[in-house]
Amino acid sequence: MSQPHRTHDPTGDPLASGGSAPRPRRWATAVWRYVRSAPGTYIWLAILLVTTRVLRHLDPEFEQEFLAQRSTNLHELATNPVRVLISSLFWLDGGGWLNYAFFYSVFHATAERWLGTWRWLLVLGIAHVGATYLSEGVLYLAIRHGFAPGSAVNTLDVGVSYALAGIEAVLAWLLVAPWRYLYLAVILASYGQALISGRTFTDVGHFTAALLGLACYPLVRDRAGRWDPPATVRGLRTRWRRHA
Repeated sequence: MSQPHRTHDPTGDPLASGGSAPRPRRWATAVWRYVRSAPGTYIWLAILLVTTRVLRHLDPEFEQEFLAQRSTNLHELATNPVRVLISSLFWLDGGGWLNYAFFYSVFHATAERWLGTWRWLLVLGIAHVGATYLSEGVLYLAIRHGFAPGSAVNTLDVGVSYALAGIEAVLAWLLVAPWRYLYLAVILASYGQALISGRTFTDVGHFTAALLGLACYPLVRDRAGRWDPPATVRGLRTRWRRHA
């Protein structure tokens, strides 16, 4: 098939050439290509968008009861563990959907593109399940020794933050040294500071999820050390100058 003829543009603007797509179309194409490269991430985000909108139309009292039945608290883990471990991943309790869309695009999509969908799911599953059980175990001990009330067995605990923390941490293995260690220090300091200052079972869960993400190194070892941020910046600058 013959290619369209590129006419000369005296202004030097490549967008004015007959064979170049308009800039908005190029951006839209790039965004769509990025979304397609991480299907699991964006299907998950789409489900979260729907469930978030559903919650907005529920009566506040019914909403709490509704979420409690999908919560990974001690009561539900004892009676319906598989159901609540899965269902809790599809509801947001606090925090806007747009905030999660940003973090999913930065962390989950990057991890899925790097590891592939199935390995990405395995890592986030390990972080989610492991952190849930360890944090709820801490809560159980607190109840048993009188540091928390017995009603805490029904504490609302839904959301996607444990999985996100695990994925944030495993991405340390994507980076080359020394950037890996700088990134890792930021992740551990962030969740460690929250654990020290908050000392809630969810803080335990987030810190645990990050450690579990790091512990997934055997799953990602064959793909570790692939991203050099300064080299990426230099490449972007070069491309920008070519198209300027």
